[in-house]
Amino acid sequence: MNKTLEKLYKPNIVKWALNSWPPFWGSGIKIESISEDFREARLRLKLRWWNKNANRSQYGGSIFSLTDPVYSLMLMGILGRQYYVWDKEASINFIKPGHSDLYAEFLISQAQLDAILVATANGDKCFPEFIIHVKDKQGDVVSEVHRKLYVRKKPKYRQESDYQTDNAA
Repeated sequence: MNKTLEKLYKPNIVKWALNSWPPFWGSGIKIESISEDFREARLRLKLRWWNKNANRSQYGGSIFSLTDPVYSLMLMGILGRQYYVWDKEASINFIKPGHSDLYAEFLISQAQLDAILVATANGDKCFPEFIIHVKDKQGDVVSEVHRKLYVRKKPKYRQESDYQTDNAA
């Protein structure tokens, strides 16, 4: 993320931009909320005639899309321009058909954030993992999505960090 994007990277702007992004609105995905500190988000997948499968339930690709790239974007908002944050891998377990709008909540705890910061402090890569339970409007779990991210300080910040560590000793 560059300096200009970092200035614009605020929860309300990210929410507006993603809700306007064709892959999201075309799939019926809507960001309902993002907390001011980027640690919580809630998304909805609206059941529409064009995202139903042959069995008249939510299309699996739309359910999977509901969870992409939310954790990456949240961590980008928290960590800022000093870090690379990318999705590395993901898998989905379909538990039952989704016959209604579906919801996903994304949370990043302080413990998770602390673990990422410690693991990347010296420029090392970190691969945090998150599990998202996609639920129907009754609160029943429809699918479980496992996401692994790649987080690492950008080279110029790794050098500053090493320099600061050397000078502190």
